[in-house]
Amino acid sequence: MKKLFAPLLLVSAAAALFAHTASAQELTGTLKKIKDTGVIALGVRESSIPFSYTDNAGKTIGYSQEIALKIVDAVKKDLNLPNLKVTETPITSQNRIALMQNGTIDLECGSTTHTFERAKQVGFSHNIFLYSIKMIAKSGSGITDLNSLKGKTVATTAGTTADRILSGKKGEIGFNLIQTKEHSDGFLTVKQGRAVAFVMDEPLLYGQRAALPADEAKGYEVVGPNLQFENYACMLRKDDPAFTKVVNTVIADMEKSGEMEKLYNKWFTQPVPPKNQNMNYPMTPEMRAMFKDPITKAYD
Repeated sequence: MKKLFAPLLLVSAAAALFAHTASAQELTGTLKKIKDTGVIALGVRESSIPFSYTDNAGKTIGYSQEIALKIVDAVKKDLNLPNLKVTETPITSQNRIALMQNGTIDLECGSTTHTFERAKQVGFSHNIFLYSIKMIAKSGSGITDLNSLKGKTVATTAGTTADRILSGKKGEIGFNLIQTKEHSDGFLTVKQGRAVAFVMDEPLLYGQRAALPADEAKGYEVVGPNLQFENYACMLRKDDPAFTKVVNTVIADMEKSGEMEKLYNKWFTQPVPPKNQNMNYPMTPEMRAMFKDPITKAYD
């Protein structure tokens, strides 16, 4: 037995080396790109408060951004790249899918809705947020639903689900539509009186209001029935199961462990930068149920 011990050790060592080498060679898709370049490229939003936005110091912060950075940590560990470089590319609702498809970005955790149409072009993670689409208007404006927009001007962000809904109702109801590049631009049209309402994802509406000084924020209210119920997810490349598994493992662990709920409370029930306003947006029962049973699902 003693004579066989050394050869067995050599065989075991060789097998381990082969397994490691084979594992490295088997990397595909985004993980291979990251391993080969030593870089992971994040797509970030500049004004999707409080999901992904730029603070006064020029740093990207927010609920979704913290999730993205957790995923980055997992990639560092899985690929044994402690010095992995992280780059950030500002994206918009209009160019985010193209930037994912052409390889400019590897991961985007911001405020992107998982839809069936988009899933034909890119991949999506487990859901990270559930919400409805509503409107923000000046307090006392009389705007309560889409029908109250008749003969008036409304704004939304181009390339979003809200944009699709409004474009489909524009002729039927009879309102003018302003399509802006960023959410902050859409809300600005209401502040300036160029539109009576800004239609967008409900949490983003609360985020735009939270960016105002407290006294000014009182002059705006989120109104209307739920125009559509949807969800946000992290966006990645289509048909990339290895990277998707890394991303989904992180999200599922955060949701089941209670870490995601703490993150939610941090960004939606406590004061947030830049104005230290509290969004006062408590978690819904649907969101809490989702955290208990993480899923990848489109809602349209």
